[in-house]
Amino acid sequence: MFNCICTFPLPSDLLAQAIHPTSPLLALGLASGHVQIVRLPALPPNSSQRSRAEASSTNGHGTVETAWRTRRHKGSCRTLAFTLDGSQLFSAGTDGIVKAATTETGEVTGKIAVPSEANGVVDSPTLLHVLSPQTLLLATDSSAVHIYDLRADSTIQGAKPQQTHHPHDDYISSLTPLSPSETSTSGFSRQWFSTGGSTVAVTDVRKGIVFQSEDLGEELLGGTAIGNKFIAGGEKGALRMWEGGIKGLMGGLDKKTTIQKGENLDVMCQMWEEYPGEDVIAVGLGDGSVKIVQIGAKPANVLGSVKHDEVEGVVTLGLEPGGRMISGGGSIIKIWEKETADDLDEGEDEADQANGDSGGEPDGTESADSQDDSSEEERRPKRKKRKRNKGKNRGGTNNHIMAFKGMD
Repeated sequence: MFNCICTFPLPSDLLAQAIHPTSPLLALGLASGHVQIVRLPALPPNSSQRSRAEASSTNGHGTVETAWRTRRHKGSCRTLAFTLDGSQLFSAGTDGIVKAATTETGEVTGKIAVPSEANGVVDSPTLLHVLSPQTLLLATDSSAVHIYDLRADSTIQGAKPQQTHHPHDDYISSLTPLSPSETSTSGFSRQWFSTGGSTVAVTDVRKGIVFQSEDLGEELLGGTAIGNKFIAGGEKGALRMWEGGIKGLMGGLDKKTTIQKGENLDVMCQMWEEYPGEDVIAVGLGDGSVKIVQIGAKPANVLGSVKHDEVEGVVTLGLEPGGRMISGGGSIIKIWEKETADDLDEGEDEADQANGDSGGEPDGTESADSQDDSSEEERRPKRKKRKRNKGKNRGGTNNHIMAFKGMD
């Protein structure tokens, strides 16, 4: 399925990540208010994963390095988004401020205040998304989606929202742009699918709210869209899928598949790079696992699973341009690569060698300590984390360079 090739520790709990559209850069937003960009090893094009890993180890780029890190927000940093060309990074925090910075240096180029609620209380942001070169979307706890026009000033210094919509009755948990229509002259999306509270919705940058579902009976925590399919996951462990585009949503006939009963389906992403031509997504769960799910199957088919953490839930998930999957939760991120035929053959060879090796100590002698550790790990309580109530600030290591496995 997927192999973890790197575990990168963070000094505080992770709340947000954004993947650069073209370069191997990953932006991270922390509960401490820090924003940092880490640089992943560049991958040679048109090569197998094994040869790409070997190349990284020999060209001096087999490490994850921190490009820059700064205390960007007085409260926690809740959401991040790159511009479509990757030149700028937007961040928003519980201090009610959105800041724009240059990706290369982290220098702030502009900032705006998130519109407050009617009672004057800060309306904390939940999501940022750059819909097009001229449109920035900002979603908040109060269910508002503010639309900012970047054409006048791409630095957003002091900008006011051009429009505001409320497609849900509760905070917005996910936002996915829809493919531009065949008649689009710009080539950029102007509509998006969102989940929030117990409803799903489609909003148009010009027309406003196009569709809002009825109450679906559970809190929806994550969602995405693939072609004419809309997918949402909630707190009961089931995926809901609507086919037929917006008309299918309006028909209200959703198909439900239980991924893991009673477990939060917190976040999901498309796996377009690793499964070309197939409708496959990755789903991050509250128990720390990531499920790879084929959506085209009836019902949806779980192809496999990996474990991000034994205690912390998965709060961020994405696929970078090189095809590596990146999961985040607690105070770590993990980088995964899909197994190749060579990986599977090597694993079989190692198993054969282990079974044929008569030397060493008797079975169980050397592993007693590790068994004790494993038992203690299993006894540790597992803690679920809802997206609305992000993790508290937590101390940790200050390491900023982490080598990939097999690349030293």
